[in-house]
Amino acid sequence: MKTIGLDINKALGAITKEQVYAWEGKANACNALLENGNGAGNDFLGWMHLPSSITEAELADIEDTARILRSQCEVIVTIGIGGSYLGTKAVIEALNNSFDWLQAKRENPVLVYAGHNIGEDYLYELTEYLKGKRFGIINISKSGTTTEPALAFRILKKQLEDTLGKEEAKQRIVAITDARKGALRTLADQEGYKTFIIPDNVGGRFSVLTPVGLLPIAVAGISIRELVAGAVSMEKATDVSVPFAENLAAIYAATRNELYKSGKKIEILANFHPKLHYIAEWWKQLYGESEGKDGKGIFPASVDLTTDLHSMGQWIQDGERTIFETVISVETPDHKVEVPMDEADLDGLNFLAGKRVDEVNKMAELGTQLAHVDGGVPNIKITLPEVNPYYIGQLFYFFERGCGISGYMLEVNPFDQPGVEAYKKNMFALLNKPGFEKESEAIRAKL
Repeated sequence: MKTIGLDINKALGAITKEQVYAWEGKANACNALLENGNGAGNDFLGWMHLPSSITEAELADIEDTARILRSQCEVIVTIGIGGSYLGTKAVIEALNNSFDWLQAKRENPVLVYAGHNIGEDYLYELTEYLKGKRFGIINISKSGTTTEPALAFRILKKQLEDTLGKEEAKQRIVAITDARKGALRTLADQEGYKTFIIPDNVGGRFSVLTPVGLLPIAVAGISIRELVAGAVSMEKATDVSVPFAENLAAIYAATRNELYKSGKKIEILANFHPKLHYIAEWWKQLYGESEGKDGKGIFPASVDLTTDLHSMGQWIQDGERTIFETVISVETPDHKVEVPMDEADLDGLNFLAGKRVDEVNKMAELGTQLAHVDGGVPNIKITLPEVNPYYIGQLFYFFERGCGISGYMLEVNPFDQPGVEAYKKNMFALLNKPGFEKESEAIRAKL
């Protein structure tokens, strides 16, 4: 099998190769901090060797549970927020047929999502959609008390129990939660739900290769063994023993930190493959939540191209020069479509007749990259040989390892997220949650 590629040549100009390689010592030291566990947040490093530590028994248990859910359900609702949802959705959207959910006859259940917002209309429309359908629930929460997923689970659990009765409903609910404590663990033990464990030392945004991601991905009919195998290969390729010049994650971390140092404060993750949209959504959480601390951090943004060239293209080309792009490029698409000849040629596209659509797309990609570089936007290129589970597994681990190294290079703790709690305190106070009386008084005085 091949390995994903990294090319920083079109970032050179705004910075030099010598400047990137000047980070070698620090990048290696930061990678060593990850390996030896001596850095900040070292109690959340379980993702580091997670791919290579997953056992045959664990994979078989997940696959068996997925088969049972597929046999029972035509729809599975995956409940979770942030890392308990984005990684899963990213993998499934990248690897499933774009229009599979429209098919009347399906091999695998439709996967829908809940608990990632507090939209009343969304929940109403979801409950209406589920009426008359055989559905099950995968509820993902370490604590069981995070507002968005807890609220969705309360509503959907009641709907399932009202439809099937409590005993039958239990057979269609799987809880992925803490091993010993928390509201969801207590409920799962009381009700007898099938459960999987979220490891204590793996944070949500790094959890896609735990049951958090692997169970829904397996339910969708995607090979979790190939996904894990790809991640294992990248775990080896970015190991602390790999020299800097050959270590993709270290070079990526060094390049983006040098660009940040030079005044490039925004990284735009771009793709020319529509199925990769949610990869960027997961990546934004991974880097934003890991690095945005202490008044520091590159702001992660994303675009889908060529679509967004007709909306964001002008700003990227001619706006403030505080940005750089990282482009995910797919070498080989799954399918072949050729442009037909048209006798009238009213659209003027006969010059493309006989060419594959992918060739047109690749030239749009190259033309865009050249234009943006000429416009002062440094470009990093990540090449994905194909969009399949193996290379998606590589890509996820590459970004995770790069994030850990980059966060330490930035001298922040990449594995906490203290700022996430600020809105919750205000929300609970405004809703008069018990225990937030003082905060409620203070907040209402500001209104």
